Amino acid sequence: MLRSIVVLLLIATAFGSALDAAIWPEQLGPFARGPLKPTPQTDTGVWDEFGLVQSESAEYVSDSRRFTASAWRFRDPTGAMAAFQWQRPAGAAPSKLGELAAEMPDSVILAFHNYLLRLDGWKPEGAELAPLLEVLPQVDQSSLPTLPGYLPAAGRVPNSERYVLGPASLARFEPRVPPSVAAFHLGTEAQLAQFKSPAGNLGLGVFSYPTPNFARERAAEFSKLPGAVVKRSGPLVAVILSPADPNEAERLLAKVQYQATITWSEQVPTARDNIGDLILAVVMLCGLLILFCAAAGVAFGGFRILARRYFKGWVDDEVMIRLHLDDR
Repeated sequence: MLRSIVVLLLIATAFGSALDAAIWPEQLGPFARGPLKPTPQTDTGVWDEFGLVQSESAEYVSDSRRFTASAWRFRDPTGAMAAFQWQRPAGAAPSKLGELAAEMPDSVILAFHNYLLRLDGWKPEGAELAPLLEVLPQVDQSSLPTLPGYLPAAGRVPNSERYVLGPASLARFEPRVPPSVAAFHLGTEAQLAQFKSPAGNLGLGVFSYPTPNFARERAAEFSKLPGAVVKRSGPLVAVILSPADPNEAERLLAKVQYQATITWSEQVPTARDNIGDLILAVVMLCGLLILFCAAAGVAFGGFRILARRYFKGWVDDEVMIRLHLDDR
């Protein structure tokens, strides 16, 4: 019994060590990794809401250069995307490393599947970063949410997007909306962004709900907020709170249009599903068997004839058993 308990503890320890495997490798090109350290964090409630599982930072050193690498691993790509929007500096420019990547004069930040990576002191090319991305442990390749695609592109303030997954991130990015109005128990997610207007910036929030009926109910609750301008489009509720110019708010809300997409899993027929091809294959198989039997019979008969003619002493003339039924 004691031996079994010890074995189970060893297995559990090994499994836990595998789950907590280091994100950053000991060697990254010409750079050697220093000691691993925990990544400093504030607003732990937001990190937890985004699904943070593991984080670490390390310093890499080569002969003449050094840089700091920080990594955060989340449960899914949605959390990594939300963290990328949050941690991306306001003055960052788009990077060629990926769709969710931004660069500063001496650093780069990117979201890769369920990872958020930041490099300070080194801006690698895609080929230099590829070996690291290929060996990242426990990569989740599920798809990103489609909600950010419903934000209008015209007039959007660069790097102002913020993704909301629960009450903590809502309080952090848009505290004027109570969590009870957003109703996160319905599986609500929201995309926020700032938009330019002649009278000042407009803060737009697009909330996504499971069904249009839920969205219709929530739109009525959003309309009760002071100064709220609300529009529902399918399962989406678009909200602008206390706009400086209500007319500009209406123009911006008009650009939020839900478009339903249908994914239809249809079986693609193959040659095996065609009954005509099946019958043709059976006929061909029968024909081949008949040809084989005929060829085998001719070969056997020819061998017997040659054997009787040239090897009379080796082959018995009477090799068939006859019943002689004619005598009965």
